Formats: sequence, structure tokens, C-alpha cells
Amino acid sequence: MGAKGNGLTSMKNMEKELLCPVCQEMYKQPLVLPCTHNVCQACAREVLGQQGYIGHGGDPSSEPTSPASTPSTRSPRLSRRTLPKPDRLDRLLKSGFGTYPGRKRGALHPQVIMFPCPACQGDVELGERGLAGLFRNLTLERVVERYRQSVSVGGAILCQLCKPPPLEATKGCTECRATFCNECFKLFHPWGTQKAQHEPTLPTLSFRPKGLMCPDHKEEVTHYCKTCQRLVCQLCRVRRTHSGHKITPVLSAYQALKDKLTKSLTYILGNQDTVQTQICELEEAVRHTEVSGQQAKEEVSQLVRGLGAVLEEKRASLLQAIEECQQERLARLSAQIQEHRSLLDGSGLVGYAQEVLKETDQPCFVQAAKQLHNRIARATEALQTFRPAASSSFRHCQLDVGREMKLLTELNFLRVPEAPVIDTQRTFAYDQIFLCWRLPPHSPPAWHYTVEFRRTDVPAQPGPTRWQRREEVRGTSALLENPDTGSVYVLRVRGCNKAGYGEYSEDVHLHTPPAPVLHFFLDGRWGASRERLAISKDQRAVRSVPGLPLLLAADRLLTGCHLSVDVVLGDVAVTQGRSYWACAVDPASYLVKVGVGLESKLQESFQGAPDVISPRYDPDSGHDSGAEDATVEASPPFAFLTIGMGKILLGSGANSNAGLTGRDGPTAGCTVPLPPRLGICLDYERGRVSFLDAVSFRGLLECPLDCSGPVCPAFCFIGGGAVQLQEPVGTKPERKVTIGGFAKLD
Repeated sequence: MGAKGNGLTSMKNMEKELLCPVCQEMYKQPLVLPCTHNVCQACAREVLGQQGYIGHGGDPSSEPTSPASTPSTRSPRLSRRTLPKPDRLDRLLKSGFGTYPGRKRGALHPQVIMFPCPACQGDVELGERGLAGLFRNLTLERVVERYRQSVSVGGAILCQLCKPPPLEATKGCTECRATFCNECFKLFHPWGTQKAQHEPTLPTLSFRPKGLMCPDHKEEVTHYCKTCQRLVCQLCRVRRTHSGHKITPVLSAYQALKDKLTKSLTYILGNQDTVQTQICELEEAVRHTEVSGQQAKEEVSQLVRGLGAVLEEKRASLLQAIEECQQERLARLSAQIQEHRSLLDGSGLVGYAQEVLKETDQPCFVQAAKQLHNRIARATEALQTFRPAASSSFRHCQLDVGREMKLLTELNFLRVPEAPVIDTQRTFAYDQIFLCWRLPPHSPPAWHYTVEFRRTDVPAQPGPTRWQRREEVRGTSALLENPDTGSVYVLRVRGCNKAGYGEYSEDVHLHTPPAPVLHFFLDGRWGASRERLAISKDQRAVRSVPGLPLLLAADRLLTGCHLSVDVVLGDVAVTQGRSYWACAVDPASYLVKVGVGLESKLQESFQGAPDVISPRYDPDSGHDSGAEDATVEASPPFAFLTIGMGKILLGSGANSNAGLTGRDGPTAGCTVPLPPRLGICLDYERGRVSFLDAVSFRGLLECPLDCSGPVCPAFCFIGGGAVQLQEPVGTKPERKVTIGGFAKLD
């Protein structure tokens, strides 16, 4: 009884899985949509009818129509549905739209029937055949039947055709797919008709086909197309639709899916403690959300009340100021009124003056009239230049609250910063990694940032991905010191403010140089002509000006002209280990050679650099890459990459690495576009030099080099050109973030 009770409880708990998303009742003949959701067949027909599709609600099972599935008897829920109006159907048919709105009969393009799935809230394409091309979910029907039996244990099966109240069913008909009482069975199986030959069965709630049938060919499905993820029959296999698809027997698909489902279910059932723990965490999160939400409401209310108190205080002070100004003006106007009233005949100052004029004693008159005359003079002047003592306007007391109203209108919750945007033009890796970013235009400001990075070329450790990070990085750039050479780093950034942390930026991958970066400056003391070469003050850039000799060479090529090669060396020589440096060559340069060579050999060449255009120049003078000693396996003393007019010349074999003044090999060499920056990697012990694209670190050329002595960088110019050494990142003043000091992020 305990096991049976638990089974009933589990069946009752899954009721929500058995409800149709349209009618919210138990599934009845459910169909499987292309999005893998289910919907009742009658509900699907209704939805298509509401969308205006006519004639595409065919029964996928292609079974005889059941009396129990007619609109009047199938289910009471159909009485609540609104079917398409007959006048609308007639109007559509008469106008030539017999299939669906927008497509006339005989249209060239096949129809596209879209079904709005109520579960995923998306439109799914049903194909040309509409509902007739969908499979019935017979497994779901069986589950619904078992559920009905579990919730009504011992209950009788009622007749589906009786008028309410229905009688208990005594018979069932597989052909009609309905249960009947004795009277209804006779009524729907009249004697002398084909239905009279139907064999009655015991009453049941389950009437379904013996097997799943192909909706296209009405044959039992036997295979599963992995490409289309659809069951197919034998005829479907030979159709062009599944040509080249991976098709497997349905038994194999059944076993594979059953194993996967069993394995997943076993894992879930074996981790019930984890599920319960997570449920407890979610319940705690619900309680915390309720408490936090209430606290947030109280905080907002308190802040708004505070704003109201400040506004009320400000209102009182402004009204007090207006009141004081008003009283002052009234007092001044009242005094002016009194003065003017004294000027009336027989009153005030005028009456007093009239009485004084009656005085006959001259000394006494003079004594009294002198003061009175001053007052009368002022009154006369005031009368002639009359103006109110105070203005009656209070325009100076008007408030401009436009800015404040805008601020109050825009008053909203503080948002976290949006995901920063990595500036890929300024972010690069050289001796150190320089990372630069910015916030989107309308993003809330960030107080500080968190920079996270990790290497991608190391074996993955079990568990979650571990990032190295640095908190509270100020500004919008960071300098990552001491990166590992020859590695690939992935970096990301996120901002933080009072509202919390924002989203991470998109990951950016950076390749570090294959060897430690060599820091050096340009040294123009050897082989550099000050007339044709201009070295910058910081000694990191050089420009070649062709001058008159090149112009003469262009004008007198057939008669010969003297044109020298200008060479600039680095002020540092390499005697061990591996070194790397990068430079940018002006794409408009006529001919530039970038590379390395033995310091002694380079200095010998500087003592008398030959003329490359002069008829006296011997191409096999011994200063090239050993072209005259091709039979002797000796490494050349120079290794150069030739650049001209935005192209790189890549030769074949040793000849491709011609020396300071030699030829660049055979004409069979190919050219590649010049990258923004070139990288040179020198392996002194191995005697090898590699030329790379310094942006993508794609290899361009690798060649041998004689490393029997100190080796230094060299740059050669023939005609106009310019070279800029890449500046070390460490010289920038941006914030430094030491890689070794990063904490581990679980």
C-alpha cells in the first residue's frame, strides 16, 4: 500500500506536465510541434483557424472520425472556443484564397504555415501539410490515461455519447474510438450499415493506433533521421529530402535515447540531497528577496520623504523671503502715500505752510520759513518727478525649476555599469600587456574596474575555470607585467559602482612574443649618411630621403649611376639566448631591408658600401648570403626581409635571405601584403632568425644565420623609406598590474 500510495502521489504531482498550454486541460490527441512542445489537436486547429489558415487542420493519425470527437460531443471545453465565422470562410473561398490568406490557388511558391507555439512564445513552421505533417504523441496519451486512472481509482468509465448525466459505459469501439452505453452503441451502429460490423470491446479510455504512422505516407515508421531529428518510414528514406542524411534504425535511436534518459534520470535520482539542498537555497533566496525588497521599499520611501522634507524647508525659506520683501515694499509705499496726503489743501505740510505765511513778524518768519522752504522744495520736486517708492512686481522671485524637474523626472534606480568595450586598436602585447577599454556611451559610470585574465595554452584543470584578477583598477587601462613568452592570454574587464558589478566585456585574446623583448635604440654612427637619413630624437625612428642620386638613377638607368645603400644598426648586440623585437615599415617605402647580421661583417660593409646600380657592382662580391659559396654549407652572416611599396618579397631557399647588398634571390619569389608591424625573433644558440607578423604572430620566413660573433639588428634603405621601432609598453605611464600579485578566482 505504501508503494502504491507513493505512486499515486507522484502521478498527482505531475499534473501540470499533462496540461495543454492552450486549453489548460488534459491533453487530448496531443501533437508534437517542431519546437518539441505539445498541443491538443483540436486546440491546434482552433489556433490555425484564428490565424486565418483554412484547410490545414488534417488529422495526423488519419483515423476514422470518432463520434466522441465531433464539435458537439468531444468535450465541454469546445463550447468555449470561437470557431471561424462562416461568412469569413465564404469570403476567403470566393476571393480565391482557398488555402490560406495571401496565397492564391496555383501559386508558384509553396506555402509557409506558421504556428504560434503558446509554450515557447515563438512561431514554428509546420510545412506545407500543416497539422497533417505532425506526429501524435502516443506516449503522452498513455501517460495521461494512467494519470486519469490513478486519480479516479475504482471509478466507472462513462459513456461519451450520452446526454448529461452520462450512463456507465458497457462497450467500447476501436473503430469509432469511443465508449458507449448499450443504447448509444445501438444508436451509432445501426443495423444494415458498415458500422454495424464494428466489433465491440470492453470500455476503455485509450484508443490509439497500434504503432506510430508516418504522416506523409501512412506507413509505420522504422528509422530515425539524425540530421532532421525526425522519425521516417521506408519511403521517406528514398526521398530526396533525406538524401545524404544520417539515418539509423529506430531501435538504435530508441536504445540510445533510452540510455541517455536513464542515465540522466539516475543522476537526478542519485542526487536528491543536492536537489533538496538547492530547493532550500532557493527558498532562502525567496525569503531574502522578500526581506531585501521590503528594505529597498523602505529606503526609497525614506529618501523620497527626505526629498520632500528638503523641498518643504526650501519652500518655507523662499516664502519667508517673499514675505519680508513684501512688507518692506508696503512700508515704503505707505510712507510715500502719507507724504502725498500732506500735500493736500488744508492738511499736513500745505496747511502748516499756509499758516506760516500769515506771520507778520519778519525775523520770526525767516526763522520758521527757512526750514519749511526746504521741505516744500523737496515735496515740489517729488511731485514733479513722481514714481512709486517700490515696485509692485515680484518677477525677481520667480523660480527656474527646469533643471530640477528634469532631474526628478530622470530620478531612477542606480544601474550597474554596462559591459566595457575593449579598444582592440590600442590593446596589444609586447614586452608587457597593455589593455585599454571604454564604457558604452549611455552606460552608468564605474567607480573602478576588475581586470581578469588567464592563459589558454595550458592544460585545463578539473573544476571551474580559474581566472587571475585584480580588484579596484582605476582608469580605463591597465598594464600587465611579466607575461609568459610564447603564450596566448584571454582578458576581460567589468566595472563596478554603488549598484554592484556589471557584465564582463567580450574576451580578447592576445599572443605574447615568442622570446624576451630586446630593447635598443638606433645608432647612426656606422654607414648612415646624415644627408639621406634622419634619425628621430628618441632614436626609435629613421626616415630615408632619396635625394638627387636616386633621381639621376631614374633618369639615366642605361648610362649608369652611383647609388649607395644606407644602413642603420641597433646600439645593442646579442651574444646569447633568444631575443625578439618589432618595427613598423612605412608602406610607401621604396625598398627597405629589415633583419640582423654579424656586427663585424656589417662594419666591414660600412667602410665602403658598394653601389647597387653602378656597372662596377659585382653581385657576387661576398657580402650577400653566401650565394657564391652555395656548395659550402655555411650560414650567411646576414638575414634580411625585403619590403617595398607595401609588399614583402619572400624568396626560396637561402637566396631569399640575401645580404646587405646582394640580390633577393630568383624571380620565382612571391610577395605578401605588408602587415602593420613586423617581428624579428633571433635564436642565437640555434643560429636561426624568424620573421613574423607582429599582430597575428603568423610566421613569414625562417632562415639560418652565422652567430659566431655578436649579432645586432640592422635596417637598410635604398631610396625613400621609414622605419619605426615599437615602443616598449613599460615606458607608458599607465597603471601597472603585476601578474604575480593576482588573486585566484574560483
